[in-house]
Amino acid sequence: MNSPRQNASTGPGSSRSLSSGRPLWRTYLAFLGPMVLANILQSLSGSINGVYIGQMLGTQALAAVAGMFPVVFFFIALVIGIGAGASVLIGQAWGAREVEKVKAIAGTALSLGALIGIVGAILGSIFTRPALAALGTPVEVLNDAVAYARVLMFSLPLLLVFILYTQLLRGVGDTVTPLYALLLSTGIGLILTPALIRGWGGLPQLGVVSAAVAGLVSFMVSLGFLYFYLLRRRHALAPDAELLRALRIDPTLLKAVLRIGVPTGVQMVTISAAELAILSLVNHYGSSATAAYGAVNQVVNYVQFPALSIAITASILGAQAIGAGRPELLGKIVRTGLVMNLAVTGTLVLIGYALAHWVLGFFLTEKPVLEMAAHLLRIMLWSSLVFGMQAVIAGIMRASGTVVVPVAIAVGCILLVQLPAANLLSARYGLEGVWMAYPVVFVAMLVLQSAFYLLVWRHKKVTRLV
Repeated sequence: MNSPRQNASTGPGSSRSLSSGRPLWRTYLAFLGPMVLANILQSLSGSINGVYIGQMLGTQALAAVAGMFPVVFFFIALVIGIGAGASVLIGQAWGAREVEKVKAIAGTALSLGALIGIVGAILGSIFTRPALAALGTPVEVLNDAVAYARVLMFSLPLLLVFILYTQLLRGVGDTVTPLYALLLSTGIGLILTPALIRGWGGLPQLGVVSAAVAGLVSFMVSLGFLYFYLLRRRHALAPDAELLRALRIDPTLLKAVLRIGVPTGVQMVTISAAELAILSLVNHYGSSATAAYGAVNQVVNYVQFPALSIAITASILGAQAIGAGRPELLGKIVRTGLVMNLAVTGTLVLIGYALAHWVLGFFLTEKPVLEMAAHLLRIMLWSSLVFGMQAVIAGIMRASGTVVVPVAIAVGCILLVQLPAANLLSARYGLEGVWMAYPVVFVAMLVLQSAFYLLVWRHKKVTRLV
């Protein structure tokens, strides 16, 4: 096994790269580039399935799939919270070159993520139909939505462990391996989903369920890839004997992970719950509005996922700087993140406006629904730039363990600004009003997060958490 010193010197975001003397923006780009590509691929995987379902099975099938997104996101949100907490702790331990502690933190996080996945799979198999019916899923797509949801929930343990593992790898500065894994996962979905829809190559013809089955297969293969690839590379987070022994919930480390993970998870769950409320509001306008909602979400993901990647990069680089004893880099890291967001997210927003009809046309075949979706996209897409800026500011504060106030700001804005605004604007302007609420809430978040960062957080002493 490699020594801690050897392991800690690898990876584009490692503590050595932070202290190498090269410009910070180069370190930032080396870390950010593969992560942005990986998140685009992650979004692409869902988008490809949406294209196949919309083009090969029709608008109602797409509506059935779109109705399941917030439910699955609820469980993903919990794991993202755990991963956020664990990756900050791993980043600090990695910056200090404490590899044994890195593995111990990873073992606790992976065990907890798998447990959440198993619980989600059990609950999903029991409550899928009543949950989707309670959300107001249109009757004409309910049966397809239930069939799709049950397979998706069955695959939840694999999905959550896969997501969590990629987060932990990024904590040690490795953004390339997650990219490889997502390339493999996306490739499998690209081939298998249409084959299952049409029954090509002797495969069963599964209809709407095809995308969920293809996802299950892709997660299994990708996790297998991670297992063998990381072992062969003798990676710091390879599933070797030391990491396997650490696959248990250590109460002390769990407390440290949850200190950051619970508030972050609460924020993600609040976002999920708000999307459930938004979806329920959209469903009142019929299956065409639901299909437009799904298509718009697909396009927005391509803009917001890179914005979130920039925020994650700021958080992990910040954690590594703290672990390496270099808190003076934190201000430079957040400024670089804001510039990156302006350049990357701003460019994607402009592309989204220019190609709105063309991109949405991959998902929607009916012209009235396409026009509706393009109009809704234009209302809110610009605010993704604002969303990214507030995420960078919150991310750098999370790197130091300051999460309660930033999360309280985000949750408060969602509950006290977005949902009331969506209902009021919807009552006044119809379906368009639902999308008007997004710019309102993102601007409110940016103002309040910036105020706390400038007036309070910058004046606090930053210390290691582990």
